[in-house]
Amino acid sequence: MGLRQAKLDMIERVKGGWDVAAAYLGMSPAALRNRIYEVKDQKLSDEKSLALQQLSETTHYVDAIAQASGGVFVKLPDTECENEDLMKKFNQLYVLLGNFSRDFDSALSNDCIVDKQEEAVLERDVIGIQKSASELLALIVRVYGINHRGGAHGGE
Repeated sequence: MGLRQAKLDMIERVKGGWDVAAAYLGMSPAALRNRIYEVKDQKLSDEKSLALQQLSETTHYVDAIAQASGGVFVKLPDTECENEDLMKKFNQLYVLLGNFSRDFDSALSNDCIVDKQEEAVLERDVIGIQKSASELLALIVRVYGINHRGGAHGGE
């Protein structure tokens, strides 16, 4: 997803759409539209884009930046978790790996070539796997990490 599409998707998620998003950002709907579509080189600043992301309750903007940079954005858990949460995350990762394997098999089944559409599906699968694995690691550290259990550095 490109940056413009991310911004459009965020506006779509805002209750009240363009009017509410523009008011939240302190501009008219026309001014917001000009910045989204970069009319006459107008742009929506990073600060305003992040504010729009907060209003939309998504991570679309940082997801698009991470993807444009060749990476993925991983929202880390902000609540306490237990071993049960880890097991759920492991199961989610297994499902995502299974989906990736299925999509790979499907891509090769007809012609043993991965076309652009199949590549896009596989890329989405891998991004989901990367996010899930990073979230899992964050949960593991939260539950079992030294700093979180009063170990070597926990008392500092």
